[in-house]
Amino acid sequence: MTRHATLGDFQPGDTIPDLQVPAITRRTLAIYAGASGDHHPLHIDSDYAREAGLGDVFAHGMLSAAYLGRLVTNWAGAGRLRTLKMRFTGITHLRDAPHCTGRVSERFEQNGETHLRVEIACANQDGEQKIVGEAVVAIA
Repeated sequence: MTRHATLGDFQPGDTIPDLQVPAITRRTLAIYAGASGDHHPLHIDSDYAREAGLGDVFAHGMLSAAYLGRLVTNWAGAGRLRTLKMRFTGITHLRDAPHCTGRVSERFEQNGETHLRVEIACANQDGEQKIVGEAVVAIA
């Protein structure tokens, strides 16, 4: 992580503080299913997942997306977030430990505000990417 006194000190090439999440468990999936209302059996029913040709249940894509949202808002604050875009690139399996990272790619002015564009990614403990995207945050 690149250390700076304020958000306004960040420049292209600087990294933001990582977010390391505990490994995904069945309990994680059950709690997320209840909170999100997404009870698709691929995420909570091992027999169903196996019958569908998968080894077991896997995490909801939006759970990993939420971790990326947390990465950005932990760093910049929710009120500074202007856009958040993501693309799913892999499946987060049981026992994967999501690791979220970000790097400032651009500093620009828009609508009277100074913004930072940040490339973000969520990978597992082996470095296999699961989601990539970008966020734009206002700094002034």
